[in-house]
Amino acid sequence: MNEPELPENSPVDIYLDLLRARMDSEDYRLLIEAVEPALRAIEEHRLPEMEFAIDDRPESLPPKIRDEAVLVIAAAVTGRLDNEVVEISLGDESPVRLVTDADTATDPERLGEIATYLRERRQQDEVLRGIAEASDLPTDL
Repeated sequence: MNEPELPENSPVDIYLDLLRARMDSEDYRLLIEAVEPALRAIEEHRLPEMEFAIDDRPESLPPKIRDEAVLVIAAAVTGRLDNEVVEISLGDESPVRLVTDADTATDPERLGEIATYLRERRQQDEVLRGIAEASDLPTDL
């Protein structure tokens, strides 16, 4: 599988070169297969219609490769190489993993604001899901 055509020396190009050097070839192949649809959508400027799913079966990717995949996509979207994967606890639910810049990743106040936003968003989703269900509409928001 060929890597997407990206501008030479772009953050993604640099990051992929670093990953190619430090990952074994099978892991790197899995990584490229996982990120290629998202990178192609970014390259073709199809962002609004593209949902950034790493893989149809994310559980099939080892966590290390999944984390690297989201960092590759983040580099393509943000143009930055200082992104980090962080885990945010939302209380009684499973923690949420997300990608953010290095400054935010180390700022407990900002991470708290993000957690509050995510909790509120989940509550809104549940209300909308209930309305859809009561209206006999699809509930897969």
